[in-house]
Amino acid sequence: MSRIEHLADGIVLYLGDSCEILPTLPAVDVVVTDPPYGVSGQQNTKTAKRRGGRKNDYLSFTDSVEYVQENAVLVIERCINGIGRVVLTPGNRCLTLYPVPDSFGAIYQPASVGLQPWGRADAQPILYYGKSPYGGNALPGQQCSYTLTETAEPNGHPCPKPLAFWTKVVRSASLAGETVLDPFMGSGTTGVAAVNLGRRFIGIEREPQYFDIACRRISDALARPDLFIEKPKPIKQEAML
Repeated sequence: MSRIEHLADGIVLYLGDSCEILPTLPAVDVVVTDPPYGVSGQQNTKTAKRRGGRKNDYLSFTDSVEYVQENAVLVIERCINGIGRVVLTPGNRCLTLYPVPDSFGAIYQPASVGLQPWGRADAQPILYYGKSPYGGNALPGQQCSYTLTETAEPNGHPCPKPLAFWTKVVRSASLAGETVLDPFMGSGTTGVAAVNLGRRFIGIEREPQYFDIACRRISDALARPDLFIEKPKPIKQEAML
């Protein structure tokens, strides 16, 4: 099943497999994404127990280490080679499967209750590829790490990112008017942040139920624009990869 939703000038969502869709896309400026973590069958939380041990409710794939290695890592490698500027949160379990980053940071979660073999799971990595869009003069004030104290608002996705936090990540990775790509869109938090910041956005999601949630959330953001933010211009139809 495949579908394309043109929600507005510069805002396009694809339902389908990123590996198949990436070569068809126009040029983009940056990738900001939260790919699968490879945690199916490895969770002991109440949420996972309600799902029979699964962290996510995806029907189109199993969120396993093998899936991350064979699919998610391949997509990220293509983005690094074809685009250059990539920011991703790989999760702790699959961190070392991805290419060596140019820079890295962490998401510190002081209230985390998860456990690892050596203690509390109170941080997650952020990997950065390419160069900051703000240039060398801005680097002393640029954040690579964040303290995360807010929780994500429930939206129907099992693992959404808090919008305020993710907006900071999108802002640090892109400039106003640039095109942001999320090849693992989920419930569309990257797209909502991009719209709110005046960025163009391309999102790809393979699970229909989460694609529909993303369409609704991004449409809602478009219906409530910040009047002080310039609307993004249409995406130029130039080959990306």
